[in-house]
Parts: sequence; C-alpha cells; structure tokens
Amino acid sequence: MTSRLSHALAGFDWPDGCIAVFGPSAATDLSELPKDRVVVVQGFRPDHDAWAAAGLVVAPLLEGQAAAGLVCLNRARAAARAAVADAVAHLPPGAPVWVDGQKTDGIDTMLKDLRAKVALGEVKSKAHGKIACFASPGPGVFDDWTGKPTHPAPGFTAPPGAFSADGIDPASAMLSAALPAKLPGRVADLGAGWGWLSAQVLGCTGVTELHLVEADHASLQAARANVADERARFHWADATAFRPDQRVDAVVMNPPFHVGRDADPALGAAFIRSAAQMLTLSGTLYMVANRHLPYEPVLAQVFREVSAIAGDGRFKVLRAARPLVRRP
Repeated sequence: MTSRLSHALAGFDWPDGCIAVFGPSAATDLSELPKDRVVVVQGFRPDHDAWAAAGLVVAPLLEGQAAAGLVCLNRARAAARAAVADAVAHLPPGAPVWVDGQKTDGIDTMLKDLRAKVALGEVKSKAHGKIACFASPGPGVFDDWTGKPTHPAPGFTAPPGAFSADGIDPASAMLSAALPAKLPGRVADLGAGWGWLSAQVLGCTGVTELHLVEADHASLQAARANVADERARFHWADATAFRPDQRVDAVVMNPPFHVGRDADPALGAAFIRSAAQMLTLSGTLYMVANRHLPYEPVLAQVFREVSAIAGDGRFKVLRAARPLVRRP
C-alpha cells in the first residue's frame, strides 16, 4: 500500500539544497525524498541509529540552513509545535514546510493551529492521518512556539513534551523513597530523563559514579544542566542496548512501557534484561512500574532474588538481586 507521505510527495518539485526531516520514526516512509539531500533531525537514539544504518545523514539537532522541511508529528503538542518552529527557523521565507501526522498524534489540532498563523495548502488524508504544506513565513511568526523549558521541580528544567515535564513523576518519587540510604559505588539510572531521580540517587551515601542513560537527546541535555555533580556520567543511548565499560553495582530505573501511544510491556522487559547484563554478579536492581505490568516473571528469569519493597494501588517498587545472566 502506498504510504501517505509517498502519495502526497510523489512528483513534488523540491527546491535545490538540504531537505530537513524533523522527528521521523524509523518506520516513516521517506522513499519519495531525494536521499542524497535529506538530513534527518532525530533526537531519539533508537530511531537516530536506524536512520544512520539506512545510510541517511542524521543528527539530533539541525545545524545551518535548509531549503525545505518536513515535520513528522509523533510526540506531545508542545514538542510538535517546537519542531515546526525549529523547521521555520532553519528555512528561508517561502520555503515549503510539510507537516504530517496521525490523528492519534494530534494532526487535526496542529492543522487548526497552523491555519491561525499561515495559509495552509490542500490537506491530504490517508491511512488515519493527514499531511499539508505551507510556505515558511520567515522570522517572528512562530516565535511563541519555540520550545521553552518547563520547571517541574525546584532547580530543575525539562524540555517541552518530555516525560513528566510538568512535575515529578509519582512513580519515580516512590522509587526514590524506597531506595536504601546507602548504595554501592557504581550505579546506573536507565531512562534517566531530565535527571530528577539521578539527583536523588546521588544523595545516597556510598555512590562514587552514576551513569545517566537516556535515549531522548533533549532530556539528556536538560539532565546535564540539572545534575551538576562530578560523579555523573551522561550517555545518549538506548538503555536496552547500553553496556558500561565496567559492570555496575546497582541499577535504578522507571522504565517506559509505551511505544508511541501503544502500551508495550516488552519494552520494560528489555530494560530488565539490559540491567541484568550490566550488573556485577552481586549487583542489585531497583525499579518501579505500574502495578498491572507483569514484570515479576521476567525478573525471575534473570535474577536469583526478586521481592516487592514498596507500593500502592497504582505502582510497585521491585528489588532484584544477583543476576543469572552474563554479558558476552
């Protein structure tokens, strides 16, 4: 079946120069674009690496100017608006800007918001989504859409659209409260986000080194600013594939369990297996999860000891020790 992008972009007369594509997932069909002129702007590490493996130029942030832009919606409204503003900021007036998205990603709201600012071309609908084009209006018009950071906790900032950008996540707060006062020396925080939980870990005695592992580039940049501690090590990486140079003594994590808008407990299971592989034989995992997620059987497959140490009607904090698996 022809994708919505292929249907809409077939035969489009792209201007000479770079075509910047903002936020496409690894499954996005970019076959109608001239591959040699495309720069994929993708800050989510798994998708970034998939595009690089496919032979495209890819970067977490766009440097320099482009001749045309394509914005793929797949995040929260604030992040989608920031992506449009970023595209316009890197384009000359009159350059084409395409905006594509599923209905579940808020494309109808985005198109309504765009009509209040620019003259929008024909909207094409296909495969439960829509795509439209407008001419870049130049500086100023989208200044109020730029991604201003939020302040979710005293002393912390978070990028727009990030997980828990409006306040401390209650599950992370529960995990923090359940941690022992003393932790072993080398610790990893998988899916560290903008760094609040990492800062709490560094408040425990005994920690000599903390690895913050986060797949979202903007969140990790915020964590760098939020966690000003010489013991912190920052890694823009997929936590399910990350391996430290040396095994760690403890892992803490509040793993995501959504891929896009779809619940996928397999993602949390992959975090668990990754944690087991980076721990020492005597290492310990501390994790929090929604109570309904079936992680205990996965933990039992890769750890000798598994127990619940805290919880309520919404969340559970699990401790797993002495991993059974070894890193190759």
